Amino acid sequence: MALVINDRVKETSTTSGTGTLNLAGASQDFITFVSGIGSTNETYYCITESGANKFEVGRGTVTDASPDTLSRDEVLSNSSGNTSKINFGSAEKDVFCTQPASKAIYKDADGNAVGAASNGFAIAMAISL
Repeated sequence: MALVINDRVKETSTTSGTGTLNLAGASQDFITFVSGIGSTNETYYCITESGANKFEVGRGTVTDASPDTLSRDEVLSNSSGNTSKINFGSAEKDVFCTQPASKAIYKDADGNAVGAASNGFAIAMAISL
């Protein structure tokens, strides 16, 4: 199982509660999690519930099944300001692959490494990229 991040991975879900999401297929002009991330791989995700002002950002595992699923293994942030799973309603939700800000390592305008890891690690990663 690898951690995979990919562009244009977005599906919908009507799963309610705090458990694993049943994925309902790719949104128009996007690809599915199974296609873009791969079954049994982990990814960073964001779930948004339209009209409810609810969101959750976390790390989950993709499963190729009927229907495909995304487990919610670790919550990094949410609309409640904590790291608990959001109790979503049955309304349609957008679920997409994302790069959480708390996990990003990048260079600022002056070329200095900024990010979640130590400065030495961030510099080594930035140079290797």
